[in-house]
Amino acid sequence: MRDKTEIAAVQMEPKIMRNPENLEEITARIRVAAGSGAELIVFPECALTGYVFASRKEALPYLETVPGPSTMKLEACCRELGVYAVVGLLETKGNKYFNTAALIGPEGLIGRYRKVHLPYLGIDRFLDPGDEPFKVYQTDIGNIGIFICYDCNFPESARVMALMGADILVLPTNWPEGRERIPQYVAPTRALENRVHLVAVNRIGCERGTGFIGQSKIINSRGDTLAQAGNKAEILYGKVSLAESREKRVIFKPGEFEVDCIKDRRPEFYARITRT
Repeated sequence: MRDKTEIAAVQMEPKIMRNPENLEEITARIRVAAGSGAELIVFPECALTGYVFASRKEALPYLETVPGPSTMKLEACCRELGVYAVVGLLETKGNKYFNTAALIGPEGLIGRYRKVHLPYLGIDRFLDPGDEPFKVYQTDIGNIGIFICYDCNFPESARVMALMGADILVLPTNWPEGRERIPQYVAPTRALENRVHLVAVNRIGCERGTGFIGQSKIINSRGDTLAQAGNKAEILYGKVSLAESREKRVIFKPGEFEVDCIKDRRPEFYARITRT
């Protein structure tokens, strides 16, 4: 059984309302990352579409179905290169519109996640909240869970996927200026408290007056930052151990100081969390 997985985090500047151009850049970056040995390649939130739309109506022409034309092109690219990719886009299904991340691999479209927690920012102001539960996808490179940006501020999101056996949590983001503490403190905490690897991939640039901070990170299950970006377009790389993320018991001093973030839980006392 494999243990090591090579992850690439592609920090880029999507162009709003320019899906074909963004898709071209995404596929080009997949090729670069695959050529450098990456097996899981992650892009920012709304990488295909841009983010700061002024209304639901304005965004409609740029929403896509999943599966759809863009995911089919990404499938062909991932199949050719034998890699997995997570790409953010805006999804339409019937009269519902979602902030979505698609997981694609050599076998095609594996799954998608619709953002559950929506801040009052950008296109999220006008979208429908995710209508499906968190999932963990079993792949040849590990068990992958996906959440998007603001979801990270809700620890229950990561914990649920950890309980489902996630090895790697993928977090496409659009962190704007003023959210510097999230990559600095929150993302590493989500990894540490669940003993899972986490790759957080932000965008850069300024879109309609909203500046984005970059600071993408690959974090291991001990909360250590393996690679961190600044505020320019770049690809980060980091190798993680699946065995490490599956061992929840931490032994500081055998028989005297040991902790297990899953076994030591007391869920019978947590009911208040689930009340609306």
